[in-house]
Amino acid sequence: MDKFFDLSGKVAVVTGATGILCSEMARELGRRGAKVAVMGLEDDLSKKIAEEINNEGGTAIGLVCNVLEKESLTSARDAVLDAFGRIDILINGAGGNNKKATTSKDLSFFDIPADALQFVFNLNILGTIMATQVFGEVMTKQGTGSIINISSMNAYRPLTNIVAYSAAKAGINNFTQWMAVHFNQNYSPNIRVNAIAPGFFLTNQNRFLLVDEKTGDHTPRAKQILGHTPMDRYGDPEDLLGTIVFLASEASAFVNGVVIPIDGGFSAYSGV
Repeated sequence: MDKFFDLSGKVAVVTGATGILCSEMARELGRRGAKVAVMGLEDDLSKKIAEEINNEGGTAIGLVCNVLEKESLTSARDAVLDAFGRIDILINGAGGNNKKATTSKDLSFFDIPADALQFVFNLNILGTIMATQVFGEVMTKQGTGSIINISSMNAYRPLTNIVAYSAAKAGINNFTQWMAVHFNQNYSPNIRVNAIAPGFFLTNQNRFLLVDEKTGDHTPRAKQILGHTPMDRYGDPEDLLGTIVFLASEASAFVNGVVIPIDGGFSAYSGV
């Protein structure tokens, strides 16, 4: 099976690659032989992660990229093409929530400011679409490519409090299916678009909801999550890597337009 999962010589772009989850994806692609463009808002951190990949024997460059700015995206794309000549894999990892768009005892749904809602939608939906426009266009010229979007369990079962994030991730599922069909019908049958839907991973984006800032204990919300996850734990970043490699490689050559849950059984459990 090695040849099906081989990524040697492939060029991978990972947006949001300075985050906890996507930095691990970038590292794993590097370990698998892909040349990786590590992209994030922080230049120093992007370059640091790329350097770590290089020190492990991989090949990587670190680039600043704001997925909400077309000029930033095109500049990053040109840098990748100058360095590696092509783009085979795109992981649309930039995304996240915002505390100001999250209901709480102190913030009613009716008082959530429009700019906070817009920020969450833009970061997750618009950022994914714009990155797909810029990097995906390269794939249309090559005739091949694999795009992996990042959905969430919120897309299937909207969670309390995070109104904008839940709706935005549902939009990611729809866009994933739409784009898979659009590429195949208009450009090439060999461009694939899929997504993963992680369950609950403790990241900087959701830590304020799951960890009590004063005690460090599980919040009531965290206890509910774990109680509805049959595997009784949060996911580790490494839990995503097998599926990422599968979707990026020829092992999934006939997989297109799907969203794969990686959730410890959360979506299978009714709570009874």
